[in-house]
Amino acid sequence: MKILVAVKRVIDFNVKVRVRSDAKGVDLTNVKMSMNPFDEIAVEEAVRLKDRGIATEVVAISCGVPACQETLRTAMAMGADRGILVETDADLQPLAVAKILKAIVAQEKPDLVILGKQAIDDDANQTGQMLAALLDWPQATFASKVDTAKGSATVKREVDGGLETVEVKLPAIITTDLRLNEPRYATLPNIMKAKKKPLATTNPTTLGVDVAPRLTTLKVTEPAKRKGGGKVADVKELVAKLRNEAKVIS
Repeated sequence: MKILVAVKRVIDFNVKVRVRSDAKGVDLTNVKMSMNPFDEIAVEEAVRLKDRGIATEVVAISCGVPACQETLRTAMAMGADRGILVETDADLQPLAVAKILKAIVAQEKPDLVILGKQAIDDDANQTGQMLAALLDWPQATFASKVDTAKGSATVKREVDGGLETVEVKLPAIITTDLRLNEPRYATLPNIMKAKKKPLATTNPTTLGVDVAPRLTTLKVTEPAKRKGGGKVADVKELVAKLRNEAKVIS
């Protein structure tokens, strides 16, 4: 089984995001970047399937600027066998990424594609579903447990009402949720080995994909600052504030 894992380079989750002065986006100057946390989970799951002898090859793919090579090297340090960078300076939106992944799938012919359920920068939660629609493949989103058998995968997924178990025939698309696994740390020896693993580079034009944005960002603003909290002397005062000031009880 060959597994294709999509990874995205995003602002590190520990960094406080700042809006640019022109209000057209966020400031990336001298900002620490890292792999999208949900994509780390996707890589970990693919590598675990390989460790169990279910997968024979794990291929990591990323789309974006040349610096995305660092993200791919991290995926290879975690256990991916090789990487593919689709290099572009365009502002990639979910549909464009899905189209790029479709083109890569046509070349690589994987049995399974695993993606994080969403990226922490745009929170779109669309790429996996769009890719499944473009490929006409079955999909299992928000996976919290994955079991594979010959020609199929059984996925326990998180839904509003609890957990739902679905079975999909391979090839298929799976998007990962937080509770699927705990990603491993890339050790120094594996980081050094990752530098020697193959990393191919292509671009949307070569793949025949139009990545022109369909949406335009008009303005980006920071959320309103929260008011400071207050202390109350006892329950009676708390109830009075909830009734008279917050007006959340009658």
